[in-house]
Amino acid sequence: MSTAAKPLAGIKVLDISRVLAGPWCGQMLADMGAEVIKIERPQSGDDTRHWGPPWLSGSTESAYYLCANRGKRSVTVDMAKPEGQALIKQLAAQSDVVLENFKVGGLKKYGLDYASLKALNPGIIYCSITGFGQESPYAHRAGYDFMIQAMGGIMSLTGKPDSEPGGGPVKSGVAFTDIFTGLYAANAVLAALYQRRDTGEGCHIDLALMDVQVGVLANQALNYLTSGQVPQRLGNAHPNIVPYQAFATADGHMIVAVGNDEQFKRFCQVIDQPQLAQDERFATNGSRVQHRETLVPVLELALASQPTDTWLSAFEAVGVPCGPINTLDRVFDDPHVKARGLKQTLPHRQAGEVHLVANPIRINGESISAQTAPPTLGEHTDSVLDAIGITDEQRIALRQAGII
Repeated sequence: MSTAAKPLAGIKVLDISRVLAGPWCGQMLADMGAEVIKIERPQSGDDTRHWGPPWLSGSTESAYYLCANRGKRSVTVDMAKPEGQALIKQLAAQSDVVLENFKVGGLKKYGLDYASLKALNPGIIYCSITGFGQESPYAHRAGYDFMIQAMGGIMSLTGKPDSEPGGGPVKSGVAFTDIFTGLYAANAVLAALYQRRDTGEGCHIDLALMDVQVGVLANQALNYLTSGQVPQRLGNAHPNIVPYQAFATADGHMIVAVGNDEQFKRFCQVIDQPQLAQDERFATNGSRVQHRETLVPVLELALASQPTDTWLSAFEAVGVPCGPINTLDRVFDDPHVKARGLKQTLPHRQAGEVHLVANPIRINGESISAQTAPPTLGEHTDSVLDAIGITDEQRIALRQAGII
């Protein structure tokens, strides 16, 4: 899909965030067609540029940085100096959206807080991402994904029970809270743009990692709020559905995701235990949840008798949801992943090319992923400053002073 045809074509985003939550939001907006200008520190840039190995071969870029910065333009500016602040204000005056994830009040001393930029640009949509929000007993604290996963409850739900070998709380294998916050931020920006179309007014979006983590506890939050019972870790099992978990097979592991009673009947036929579906203890999902400790060992014994691929073929043939537990090499070799173009290869200034994970959104059959690689540090400084009227002589002076 060409940039001109994308939903956010013509929207300008000034991204002064770093690490993951803010940049993830910025990448989403870039994929949707916005012009996203990423402001970075001269010499060092976004912290994640240094979070390696691994590094992209032939470049100085870390894989971590590459995951969240596709489609952007990198401009190096020292915002701690008045000349740098002036440049950012010029860019903000011409922008629709500002993304930032500094500590609460941290940008006010630079004149880059919401009130200051609103005075320059009344229609600005200013999105602040912090650990605990603009108003909180913890507002002064820094927020990190790992810490928020712990405080926000998800680690109390992830991992094996304490009574089992290897039991204990476990974090998600990716920065779960940061990524969800980036997605919520992008949704909030889209809503604010839609509102501004009618009112002409911008707004200040206040997003807290802690709020997002609590917000995505989903059914587990409601399990607690409805029953008053604190949910416990169940490993790979589901608190509300049985059987819906990982099982060992004769040669590995697989997951079974039985979502209703008819699927359970077919599941029992395949494992040659049709009587289980007739047993009043197991005939309905509610009764299976109640009697999971009796049922699951029977299923474990049955599934351990055949290899994974045998079970997958048999269950798929009768419409019982199931799947292998793939390592990432198998994920990217999967026919679905290939057919949907989820591995994206783009030209890269230093390395020649870079492999990325494409945006999963498709509109009218076309991927919306941006077609430019994550920028090298300061790659677009000159062209962006040209566009706001900074002359060659001024740029030379700014560069000599370490401002850009």
